[in-house]
Amino acid sequence: MPDFAAIADRLTEQRIELPSWAFGNSGTRFKVFAQPGVPRDPFEKIADAAQVHRYTALSPSVALHIPWDKVASYADLKKHAEDHGVALGTINSNTFQDDIYKLGSLTHSDAKVRQTAIDHHFDCIDIMGETGSRDLKIWLADGTNYPGQDDMRGRQDRLTESLQKIYERIGEDQRLVLEYKIFEPAFYHMDVPDWGTSYAQVAALGDRATVCLDTGHHAPSTNIEFIVMQLLRLGKLGSFDFNSRFYADDDLIVGAADPFQLFRIIVEVIRGGGYGDDGDTAFMLDQCHNIEDKIPGQIRSVLNVQEMTARALLVDRDALSAAQLAGDMLTAHGILMDAFYTDVRPMLAAWREERGLPADPMKAYAESGYAASIVEGRVGGAQAGWGA
Repeated sequence: MPDFAAIADRLTEQRIELPSWAFGNSGTRFKVFAQPGVPRDPFEKIADAAQVHRYTALSPSVALHIPWDKVASYADLKKHAEDHGVALGTINSNTFQDDIYKLGSLTHSDAKVRQTAIDHHFDCIDIMGETGSRDLKIWLADGTNYPGQDDMRGRQDRLTESLQKIYERIGEDQRLVLEYKIFEPAFYHMDVPDWGTSYAQVAALGDRATVCLDTGHHAPSTNIEFIVMQLLRLGKLGSFDFNSRFYADDDLIVGAADPFQLFRIIVEVIRGGGYGDDGDTAFMLDQCHNIEDKIPGQIRSVLNVQEMTARALLVDRDALSAAQLAGDMLTAHGILMDAFYTDVRPMLAAWREERGLPADPMKAYAESGYAASIVEGRVGGAQAGWGA
């Protein structure tokens, strides 16, 4: 059996950023299901996210989405986060909800529309300066629905020009992270549909521009761990948006649909030097808890990532390399599967207790009374939700 004690210290290197929007109301195309106690402002989102870190010690930072998380004072929000034991993390831009962006934002044929989108990113960079955030993450809804609707090459040229202006504004200790998505909301073509397009754009910008890989943004049967390997090999895997999918961009709890895929992805992250203190790849969740409670949904998510990380760390690398070099495919595959099938949950429970954490974070949160307190205390006002 693999030696858990040998990897225990490495588990302390894990940091999984939480998305503020995961704590608001979300839903399907047909219905958003409201829940009692949902945050009414970014301050309450931060307080809820801090509960996840309190019981797991896995999530020391919270990503913000602008303008969903706009506040009068980011200094106050930063202090609020620190008082709750967390920090403010990635700043996510939004150019997909305003009517002006119906035909595109950074790729739009109208220079005035492009400049509006660029100015929004400049505002996000200013916020980064106030929050101490490192990463500006850009996901674009830009694309077309019909063949001939617009000139695809011209849109790529305009995207390059727009990104260059944004990149020139970020600080020396900051990064631009470009996310991709195969389809939706555009259905004929997306302007950044895949890792190759994202890589081509950020490679032209410079060293402080990288790719964000959302695990739900690929065609069926895509070998995501191959993409992980390649981007790490090229030094361009900036961050993950972890979630699960059965059909498309389902944004379900990470590891729920295909835990073996999550394991394989993390195996390649570790192999490529992207994990923990070895690398600079940020782990983040990007999920919508449509029917389950928000906070326990996020706790379950980070625990799923931790469990697969522990299994990936248990892979006997020396034995695996020897089998691979010998062309012994069955032994090599067996070594990988031995790690995957190791039940690390009892060992992780003991690992938590040794560090003053609850052995069962889900149970500890359920018994804390926090859920009842926010239902009682958050009466009145407008609940936060996707898009607000």
